[in-house]
Formats: sequence, C-alpha cells, structure tokens
Amino acid sequence: MKEKLVSLEDALAPVTSGSTIAIGGSLLRRQPNAAIRSLIRRGVTDLTVQTWAATTATDMLAAAGALRRYEGIYTGMFSYGLAPNFRRAVESGAIEVRDFSETAMVARFRAATQGLAFLPIKTLLGSDIANKNPEQFRPFSCPFTGEKLQAVAAATSDFTIIHGYAGDKYGNVQWPVVRDSDDIDQMIASAGKRVIVTVEKIIPHEEVKKRPTLTYIPGNWVEAIVEVPYGAHPVSVDAMYDEDDAHLTDYLERSRSAEGAAAYLDEYARAIPSHSAYIAKVGGLAALNRLDVQPNELNHV
Repeated sequence: MKEKLVSLEDALAPVTSGSTIAIGGSLLRRQPNAAIRSLIRRGVTDLTVQTWAATTATDMLAAAGALRRYEGIYTGMFSYGLAPNFRRAVESGAIEVRDFSETAMVARFRAATQGLAFLPIKTLLGSDIANKNPEQFRPFSCPFTGEKLQAVAAATSDFTIIHGYAGDKYGNVQWPVVRDSDDIDQMIASAGKRVIVTVEKIIPHEEVKKRPTLTYIPGNWVEAIVEVPYGAHPVSVDAMYDEDDAHLTDYLERSRSAEGAAAYLDEYARAIPSHSAYIAKVGGLAALNRLDVQPNELNHV
C-alpha cells in the first residue's frame, strides 16, 4: 500500500485559486479549520465551495475574500447566530450563492459518487430554490410513470477537504464508536476526485485492522492524510473535544466589521507559519486539553 502521510502544506499544495472544493463537517463539528487557515495563509482565492451545514470554515473564507461561489444547505454559526462575514459578502454581491435543500444536496453528492451527471428528486417541485437555479435543476418526466420530477446536477469538485477523527499512514480514516451522525462526510468523500483528509491523530495500521468496520473513509479514496491535532479548533470534534466558546465569541465580536475580521485572520492565519504555531498562539496544548471530552474506552479509535 502507498503511504499518504504528508505535511499540511504539501497536502494542500495542489489546491490553487479558482478551484472548486467540497468541505466536510457539520455545524460546529469537524470543520477543517486548520486546512482553511493554511489556504488563507497561502493566498488561495476565487474558490467555489460546496458544503453541507457550514460554519467557521466557510465564514473564514468569506472574511478572507477567498470565496467566489457557495453551494450548500446552510451557512451560519449554529447556536452562536449568523455567519457575519459570509452574510456581509453575500449582501454586497461578492459571493454568488446557490441554495439547496438537504435532500437535494444529498442527491448531488450521490450523483457524483455514482459518476452520474444528475439524480432525480421531487422534494423541490414548485420551490423557488429550484426555480431560481435553472442551471442545476431541470424538470423532466419519469420515463416509466410519466411523473413530474426534477433533475439536480451532481456536486463535482476538484478537491474534497475533510477533518476526521483518526487514520493510518495509508489514508484509512476511522470514526469512534459513539458519535453524532447528522453529517454526510462519508458521502462527500466518496464523491470526491481528490480527497485530502486531516485527522486528530495517526494510529498504527494494525489498529485499523483490528476494527475494520470503523473505517468510514478507505485509503483508496484518499490522496493525502495529515495529522492535525485540534484541527477543527475553535469548533469541536465528536467524542474528542468541545468547541472553544471564548475563542468563538471573540471571533464573532471581531467579525462585526470587515476590518475586525481581517485583523483576526492576520493574527490567527496569515501571520501563523504552521498549525503547531497556531496551537501555541491559542495557549498551547495545555489550554486546548481543557476542551477535551471525558475519555470513554468504548469511544477510542
């Protein structure tokens, strides 16, 4: 098997301005924030982003002026309210937005997974979501029943970026026994052409073989895997650590203005040479360890 363990910078090097990227994570969980900060630091821009339920990753890209087009079901800050930078950029016309329902976005990723140009749905018949997006929704009649349906275009991207739990050097990524399940990271990964995964920890391949049913992203899907502890900070990773309330509150306070958001990115992304430097900047591992969820032996990967 080919070893795929690389540095964060090497993993993301192929991602260039103008790319279309699919981003994993759901709400305040497993946003690939370390990867996004690295892209911002490198000055990657003009991105089209496809997401599920997006929060910090998409909002930081908006704050950096790196987001040209957005396709997804939701961008906000969940219990913290709105995504201020994303909203400001959308209202100013800086970001082109295409909204989708959850069922439509699932169909889009499933279509890409199956190598199809579209999949049929009927949940948005008569909806303005479809009516205002004729480029990605097309009405047609079922060839078997004549029923009216909608074709929704596949979510095809150049790169997929996901933050996971644990993986081995061959790119096999495992999830914990107990976890939340309101996300579609596995589907997003299976739909990707070039999948880049950051994980909380690299584990021996022998550990993966002991419990193969916990592998939700197999190594043959993955182009590069990176060990990035606290890679979702300031949001959480299921069964590992909670979100950093103080940091999120500070981020949102600064993001009341474009200037404040820019200053935040200067401090925590552009002026930080590496993820390890970011960890030191936010107080080091001693501070971040206080966010850890109480260990549970049934939850270890």
